Amino acid sequence: MDFRHQIAAPSGLADIEVDALVLVVGDKTNPALAPSLGTLIAGAVGAGDLVLKKGKLLYLYQPPGVAAKRVAIVVAGDESAKSFKAAVALGLGTLKSSGAKTVGIAHAGGRGLAEVHAEAAVTAAADACYLYTHTKPSAPEPWAPKSVTIYCARADEKAVQRGVRRGAAIAAGVTMAREFGNRPGNVCTPTWLGQQAKKLGKQFDLSVEVLDKKDVEKLGMGAFLAVAQGSDEPLRFIVARYDGAAKSQAPVVLVGKGITFDTGGISLKPGADMDEMKFDMCGAASVLGTLATVASLKARLNLVCIVPSCDNMPSGKAVKPGDVVTSMSGQTIEILNTDAEGRLILCDALTYAERFKPAVVVDVATLTGACVIALGHHHSGLFTPDDKVAAQMLAASRDALDTCWRMPLDDEYDEALKSNFADMGNVGGRPGGAITAAMFLRRYTAKYPWAHLDIAGTAWKSGAHKGATGRPVGLLTHFVLGYAK
Repeated sequence: MDFRHQIAAPSGLADIEVDALVLVVGDKTNPALAPSLGTLIAGAVGAGDLVLKKGKLLYLYQPPGVAAKRVAIVVAGDESAKSFKAAVALGLGTLKSSGAKTVGIAHAGGRGLAEVHAEAAVTAAADACYLYTHTKPSAPEPWAPKSVTIYCARADEKAVQRGVRRGAAIAAGVTMAREFGNRPGNVCTPTWLGQQAKKLGKQFDLSVEVLDKKDVEKLGMGAFLAVAQGSDEPLRFIVARYDGAAKSQAPVVLVGKGITFDTGGISLKPGADMDEMKFDMCGAASVLGTLATVASLKARLNLVCIVPSCDNMPSGKAVKPGDVVTSMSGQTIEILNTDAEGRLILCDALTYAERFKPAVVVDVATLTGACVIALGHHHSGLFTPDDKVAAQMLAASRDALDTCWRMPLDDEYDEALKSNFADMGNVGGRPGGAITAAMFLRRYTAKYPWAHLDIAGTAWKSGAHKGATGRPVGLLTHFVLGYAK
């Protein structure tokens, strides 16, 4: 899909020759609109066919005096990027069953478009066109216009151009993350993930290493090895580097949980909805999607992405509740629940990250059901003891419209991880489960600024719209770009 921008004043919107025009309006008509469009909107409002309230829509086919074959008039309600994105998504939704191949998006309000509006429109368009088909040959052809053009005033052109460029890169990264997440577990294996990382390396000239079991054993990653030992699928430890700045510039390190299928191990999960545990590698998918986004933007920064990947399976070789393992850091862990496996593979990856002398490390994981109970499906959970990093993450989440919410990390929560037989247990009971999971990871991050994103509630949707969301590629991209020189 070709994303672009063009200049057009409100008075010229009626002359735009596209197959479909998505026209976003506010809570009142704009007198600067072309008479044909202004009269149409005023007439529809007067007849009760359009109410100028957020989320309302009017679809017109070949309206008189308008060059566009189709016009979807959508009410945003306010001038925020969030409302603009929702309006664009609603308008594009009406076009999915149409034959429109060229689409225009414009704002009929009095205020101009900013970078965030342009980025929001592009990502909304990509989302509207996405349809998973890889293992479903019976799926219909997804609606995919050849071009999407955002129209803006001349004064807004540079900002819109930047927003379109960044939005297109993020949209591609999100789509990649969704594709990886939606692949079934018999396709998306640790080996397959390693192969995809290698492909990214060739595409963007990245340094990519894919370590196997022998390499991981040499590194002393006893926690990671313990999770992987129950599966016949060989583990992979993926390290990808994007060098866009001087070697002296400390890199940002992203660590993504890559459990390609999670049965819970010996602490077996209930059978209902277990198919969704193929999404337990969405942290890895989002990290790789962010890597592709940053590389495509040629950002002037250094980025390292680490993905520990394996299956968590029950077998005669599987780790058992009560087993004690030694992590790469030398700390011992009593595995009280084998379904708390994500933190076990992440802790060794977080120790490995020390060698890069990072500016900051962010781990991303579908880590706990407790986070879903706490925050639902709207916000990802943000955990960090560093106020500066927290402020950066929260600002990035707002700019990306990919929100997170900061959770507590008080020292008192650490008490729950005490063990009589090891330096720590891997779980701390049901109360505050997302927090104690973060406290576990915190024990491995003393040597650098660190944040943890629990995306268990945001990485995928269930029900009729089941599928990976690609979150938090947008959030991570904005955060990482904040380190560009």
